[in-house]
Amino acid sequence: MTIPTDKPAEEDRIGAICSALHKAIIEQALKPGTKLPEDTLGERFGVSRTIARHALGQLAAEGLVELRRNRGAVVATPSWEEARDLFDMRISLERIVVSRLAGNLSRQRVAQLKAHLEKEKKAQGGSEAISIRLATEFHVLLAEMTGSPVLIRYVREVCLRCGLTLALYARPHSSDCAVSEHMELLDALVSGDAERAVRVMEDHLESVAERALIVPKQMQVESLMDVLEPYSTRIGNGARAARGKSARSR
Repeated sequence: MTIPTDKPAEEDRIGAICSALHKAIIEQALKPGTKLPEDTLGERFGVSRTIARHALGQLAAEGLVELRRNRGAVVATPSWEEARDLFDMRISLERIVVSRLAGNLSRQRVAQLKAHLEKEKKAQGGSEAISIRLATEFHVLLAEMTGSPVLIRYVREVCLRCGLTLALYARPHSSDCAVSEHMELLDALVSGDAERAVRVMEDHLESVAERALIVPKQMQVESLMDVLEPYSTRIGNGARAARGKSARSR
């Protein structure tokens, strides 16, 4: 007799781990080069090493994790030479995004973007990590509004990889600049001025890229379990509940 596997629940757990690690990377809690042992991830998120391994494989496919033979997985460390290519790619992708959205945003979507900008404003003067995450999520939100799976996927991936680059080479994040530039961009999109929206987006991303430095920052090594604690609480509870539900249904 074949025991059915709970494939959807397993995929949900993998997705939840990836989402948590995405957030930890955006907020620069996980630094480039940080080791990601399968057993530690499994323990922190309350899942098996197999599920942790699948999550790492998915992140590796996105370019956020490097799988080193006989040495395990680590958060990717983009070279400074790659940084310019990443930002050139991002600018090209986000040109397409704003060109499609200019003059085509519904009232509901405009309200959604304004609500996000309010979150960015409230984060000013607080945690730099939160401001960075919110600024990144603004760009991903714009991509999601195009409805294009291809644009959504690649904008999200390149934004995260740019985040890794900035963690290594950038000056401190300027939340004031980010919010004002995002507001100017939204104004151009609402007015339907595609040419202006593209120009604002290009200038905005160029200013972000210009903060990258040639000399890498000195990274401090912290306990992976401690770093991921705030990102894993709900996932662990959900994973245990899913396993319990799966066991009862057999």
